[in-house]
Amino acid sequence: MLVKDNFDFDLDYILEDERVKLMPLNCLDAAELAVYVLTEPEIWKYSLVAIHKVEDLQGYIDAAIQSRNDKTAYPFIVFDKQLNKYVGSTRFYDVQLNFETTQLGYTWYSKQVWGTGLNQHCKYLLLQFAFEQMGFKRIEFRADNENKRSIAAMQKMGCTVEGVLRSHLPKPDGSRRDSIVLSITKEEWEQKVKDLLKKQLV
Repeated sequence: MLVKDNFDFDLDYILEDERVKLMPLNCLDAAELAVYVLTEPEIWKYSLVAIHKVEDLQGYIDAAIQSRNDKTAYPFIVFDKQLNKYVGSTRFYDVQLNFETTQLGYTWYSKQVWGTGLNQHCKYLLLQFAFEQMGFKRIEFRADNENKRSIAAMQKMGCTVEGVLRSHLPKPDGSRRDSIVLSITKEEWEQKVKDLLKKQLV
């Protein structure tokens, strides 16, 4: 089973369980997510894109959709079934079908779902989809090395830290961030990560 024969950027993949539903991001979703720009500016603290107003969010979404059109990424909007509302976004990016690898990131959620288990549900669905349905062999994660909360969440779900890329990417304020690199391989998913993450679902 080759990823390039399975993964189709033109298909609308929907991933869901009893807690969350992930649907392809579309250009109208800024209206659903705009409230988080206006009321929760702290969730954008580690974003590589400056998001201060709704127009910034629309540009962010438009760029994500263009990356899907370019067949390099696949973005989702996240719907929380408990709250009955949209609460964030995530995506596969740097998708390399020939090498059967991708990165999983650009993930952000409203503060009201932090620590509620929603992230674990999202990651379980995304990883299960990537490894079991599409046949990816490696999923990589990156984060600002100062974002200790995000790093702890990734390690909790079974990611292996590989190292730090120093002065890796420019930040909106003109400085540069160090990026920590973590990953999960297909073998790790099958042997331990799937069960570990499944136990964390609440």
